[in-house]
Amino acid sequence: MRSAYGRWLESLTSMANTVFEPRPAAALAVAGSELRYPVHRVYCVGRNYAAHAREMGQDEREAPFFFSKPADASTQADTVAYPPATAELHHEVELVVALGRGGRDIAEQAALEHVFGYAVGVDLTRRDLQAEAKRQGRPWDVAKGFDESAPVSEIVPAADCGHPGHGRIELSVDGQLRQQGDLADMIWPVAATIAALSRFFMLQPGDLVFTGTPEGVGPLEPGAVVACSIEGIAAHRFTMGQRP
Repeated sequence: MRSAYGRWLESLTSMANTVFEPRPAAALAVAGSELRYPVHRVYCVGRNYAAHAREMGQDEREAPFFFSKPADASTQADTVAYPPATAELHHEVELVVALGRGGRDIAEQAALEHVFGYAVGVDLTRRDLQAEAKRQGRPWDVAKGFDESAPVSEIVPAADCGHPGHGRIELSVDGQLRQQGDLADMIWPVAATIAALSRFFMLQPGDLVFTGTPEGVGPLEPGAVVACSIEGIAAHRFTMGQRP
């Protein structure tokens, strides 16, 4: 007769030798296709628009710096969960780069060859927790990396939209324009950002890169309807859920 331990081992084998059934990988819709884009990592560039850097009280001439979110923070849900433990949730609209090829120490001249496509996304931020982390010199994880903190549109292949160097980027809340700018205002354009990021990480197909936000970041309340777009690329719309 099999022991309880033996039955447990057998159950592990039936689940492809994993302790529990693994969750499906995060995957995003691709515009004009039935294909899905599997997300590997989500990287974000801090303060990549001069006006936003000044808005946050920082020097706009500093070298690019990066933080990250979990892959499953990315979402295309119509209703995005409002996070707990914050009294100051902020929106930051961004151009999102979806990599189709990986590499390390990528040359800036070749960086765009690694891009699969583009999207518009929102870096949701628990601003009060970020401010406290800055004050204490602590990491930003709880401020930036929470569940559904990276709403993103369908990914538009670069073969369809090209590689945008300029174009209006904007975000409105409940029909009121909050953020507006132009991709040409980025301090570090897409190619330079990919090249810099690849100095720190072995980039992979499936990596998303949020490229920074223009000025005008501000608060979101439960039930707010957020609409964002990038000229010639994509538009996206979602509603914030209720407080947990």
